[in-house]
Amino acid sequence: MVLKRLRKSLRSGSQPVSEKEEYIEVGVGGAVGSGPIPSQGKIGIRIENLAEFGDTEKVLRFLREGSIVMLKIKTLKEKDLSELKRAVERLKRTILAQNGDLVGVEQDWLLLCPEHVLVHR
Repeated sequence: MVLKRLRKSLRSGSQPVSEKEEYIEVGVGGAVGSGPIPSQGKIGIRIENLAEFGDTEKVLRFLREGSIVMLKIKTLKEKDLSELKRAVERLKRTILAQNGDLVGVEQDWLLLCPEHVLVHR
């Protein structure tokens, strides 16, 4: 209806006169669980512990779901430094492939962000 009036006013060369304002509301997200961003515009933040290399799969699943992950790496760092390097490389490779971001916070924490989150440095 709005488009018809706009098209008519452009053809006649006059300004469109609106009898009443019409608009369409556009939501921030889809239905719950339909995408990486929940419908209320809220983004989940998970706090996880990296105790072994196998925990990387769980962390990557949270990232794919759209959550921000604060990852404590102190346990694995004290246990086996080579396994920690391997786990961080896997996380880094997957996050960069998904256009996400990985940031070191202090010495014992990593901040892992999905694509829709921007970290200002």
